[in-house]
Amino acid sequence: MIYDVAVIGAGVVGALTARELSRYDLKVALIEKRNDVAMGTTKANSAIVHAGFDAVNGTLKAKLNVRGTALMPQVCSELHVPFKGIGSLVVAFSDEELKTLDVLYERGVKNGVEGLEIISAEKLKELEPNVNPDAKGALLAPSAGIVCPYELTIAAAENAAANGTEFFRNFAVTSIDYDGEAFTVSDGKDRIKASYIVNAAGVNCDEIAALIGDDSLKVIARKGEYMLCDKTVGGLVNHVIFQCPNPMGKGVLVTPTVDGNLLLGPTAKDIEDKENIDTTADSLAYVLEKARKTAPSITTREVITSFAGLRAHLESDDFIIGRSEKNDKFINAAGIESPGLSAAPAIAEMIAGIIASDAGKEPSEGFDPVRPEPVRFRHMTNEERAKLIAENPSYGRIVCRCETITEGEILDAIKSPVGARDVDGVKRRTRAGMGRCQGGFCGSKVVELLAKELGVEINEITKFGGDSKILYDRTK
Repeated sequence: MIYDVAVIGAGVVGALTARELSRYDLKVALIEKRNDVAMGTTKANSAIVHAGFDAVNGTLKAKLNVRGTALMPQVCSELHVPFKGIGSLVVAFSDEELKTLDVLYERGVKNGVEGLEIISAEKLKELEPNVNPDAKGALLAPSAGIVCPYELTIAAAENAAANGTEFFRNFAVTSIDYDGEAFTVSDGKDRIKASYIVNAAGVNCDEIAALIGDDSLKVIARKGEYMLCDKTVGGLVNHVIFQCPNPMGKGVLVTPTVDGNLLLGPTAKDIEDKENIDTTADSLAYVLEKARKTAPSITTREVITSFAGLRAHLESDDFIIGRSEKNDKFINAAGIESPGLSAAPAIAEMIAGIIASDAGKEPSEGFDPVRPEPVRFRHMTNEERAKLIAENPSYGRIVCRCETITEGEILDAIKSPVGARDVDGVKRRTRAGMGRCQGGFCGSKVVELLAKELGVEINEITKFGGDSKILYDRTK
């Protein structure tokens, strides 16, 4: 089959781009090298929808951050993804850092960020009682917010699929040929033909571009390590709280998550290995030290897990979005680091606009932007729960006690249009295994349900695809 567009990379940019392309009369393929969507940078980042004051004036980062943040509430509403517009604070601890707040304020005003305000230490203390009393002031940005990046990606991919997009998982692109009319994309076994390609391959986008002879991209993998705290301290802060930025990024932040946890991090270290997402004791100690500068009462007692992610940094320190100089039907979406999540809806809008205009396509009347709302048993009233269980008893069986996730929700996650195929896929869709015990009680039941629904032996189920098997064989 020949597609109009093949989107390579099913992170938040790739999934939202596929969804945006599905607005038009276009046949779209979404290609991912791993076992699921949202398995690269998207599954391990700060989950912040930035206001847009940090990016340098006139850059794509600045333009698309502000536009993407404006679009995010509507996108999340259509896809039934939780979004909280809690605002952000950049805290200054010295007179020199107060001058940095002035720079960020002026930059934000020029970028079109509304509502920015530099507040006093007294006002900061009113807004954030648990912030370090040594703080001298802060920049308040009310338009900032938080979202779950992998939930947004899953929802976008499902909506794209409902509108005709085809999803190809475990398709690691090894070659791209062009015959003058269409590209042939291959993983060494199977082939996909498409008139246009969108390169949204994250830290690997330079390698994908090189397959058509485009050597203009040089991606540096920048690793960030995080610590996640239990919900018992999720209310320690009310805003996304940054310290003043440095040349490597926005520094270590302290923020609530949309699910009520507390997130600390990240570090920022450039590395060679684009698969290295290990955490280290030294880096996590650094995260804790810096986070305590913001909120001194943070302890390790509430930390339930740690993780690391890689972001795609370019030497130009800006997004590269547009046609490759080697082929004008090959569209790069490269260097999508922070504020990439914030900008993702606008990046998708921009790329879809280029292709639709080029191909002479108009929006389709049949496009449905709404993803049906998934069951979230933990948020229901007792009356709603009783009604649901009467209709389907599987919702009456709690599998994950920490997060109150039911068997019915797990089955929904497996059966959905872009369904879970491994334990982490179920976790990202339902939160089963994300609580205090980190899957200690529910993990075996999730494996059992996956095996049954996918029709495979239980020892074929993996944690995240590939060779990450949960069980290898019987002991006796």
